Amino acid sequence: MSERFVRPTTMDEGFNRVVGFLTRIGIPLAGSRVLAVRGRSSGEWRTTPVNPLRVGGERYLVAPRGNAQWVRNLRVSGEGELRAGRRVEAFTAVEIDDAEKPAILRAYLKAWAWEVGRFFEGVNADSSDEELAEIAPGFPVFRIGRSRP
Repeated sequence: MSERFVRPTTMDEGFNRVVGFLTRIGIPLAGSRVLAVRGRSSGEWRTTPVNPLRVGGERYLVAPRGNAQWVRNLRVSGEGELRAGRRVEAFTAVEIDDAEKPAILRAYLKAWAWEVGRFFEGVNADSSDEELAEIAPGFPVFRIGRSRP
């Protein structure tokens, strides 16, 4: 498991606040959602904006900054919520192996490079599978599914 983490800049924090606010009031930016996950120590809800992705009928959350707090919390809890306005979707999450990541990272870059491409260390949606596989350990990816009531 990689310890890679790209700390947010002041501009990133401001952008995340705006995206999070818009999503919370029901105006998601290009499909963004507010991820809510219980803190692994406190048990309190922690939130951050995310960009869910659908590939081959499955849905994923990709951590472009690496081993962020939400990643650590989701690893422990295995579940969370995706929120947009009043809509709340509970989900379960399973972290996927590095070998499965290249196709998902490619799709993520096609969809979200305009926002997160700078975190991908010179790799883009046109990069080879080998190049994507090389960076895969630094980019946690979770397959998400609906929670059962």
